[in-house]
Amino acid sequence: MAENALQNQNQVNSLSIIDSVDIGTVQNTLSKINQFQMVIQNTLKANHDYGIIPGTSKPTLLKPGAEKIQMMFGVTSEFEVVERVQDYQKGFFAFTVKCFIYKNGLKITEGVGHCNTKEKKYINQDPYTLANTCLKMAKKRSQIDATLTLASLSEIFTQDIEDMQEFIQSEQVETMTAQDAAKIKLTFGKHKGKTLKEIYKSHPDYLEWLLKQDRTDPVIKKGIELMFEAVKQQEQNKHVQQEQTQNEKPKEENKVAEMLEGEEIEINEDELPFD
Repeated sequence: MAENALQNQNQVNSLSIIDSVDIGTVQNTLSKINQFQMVIQNTLKANHDYGIIPGTSKPTLLKPGAEKIQMMFGVTSEFEVVERVQDYQKGFFAFTVKCFIYKNGLKITEGVGHCNTKEKKYINQDPYTLANTCLKMAKKRSQIDATLTLASLSEIFTQDIEDMQEFIQSEQVETMTAQDAAKIKLTFGKHKGKTLKEIYKSHPDYLEWLLKQDRTDPVIKKGIELMFEAVKQQEQNKHVQQEQTQNEKPKEENKVAEMLEGEEIEINEDELPFD
């Protein structure tokens, strides 16, 4: 008896909500949503604003795309770390972030993002160098989650973390510097336990070999490239400084400099650009 009464009450409540809705307004809103979705599809760029991942039914919205959508709406984002785990003894770091979207000071919606150092893509990396990366990743995920809700874009885009692995890796390296790369510690091979900086000093040829291997983690590859590029840039800067110094010397000294021109400039270990 009580169960029937509860069912009747739920039915009455549902019907009451439907009765109170202006059908014309709903149709107008849905039409605008469809129009906006078409604008989004025609405006955003593949492999930049969203990623097309083989085997998935919908493309994945990426951070640049989320930022463009928010600009279209004229909204702003604010972030709050709602959960933080930083275990320096076990090397485990985890962050949960909420993204709040505001329009003229009023909260419109929110999204949640999480990241931790035990995710698959971090298995072969030193967790102690990934704390800041995880925080940024959680922030980006929360922003995308909130944007999908804001623009009613779940029909068009997805945010499947497992399917996003390649794009997540690109997010991880986009803010990496040569100094960050130098701290990456290998967890495999004959140089297991050493940082890329230590290997560069003793066996730079091994790093060159890793670059050529298809199985090398993309993050490690990018780190090695950044380190080599930093050294190359430093060598170029030294050449420029040497030329400027020679131009300032008397003619007699310049003759000696001309005799030495073409000699390779070496970078000492103490002068590495990622120390």
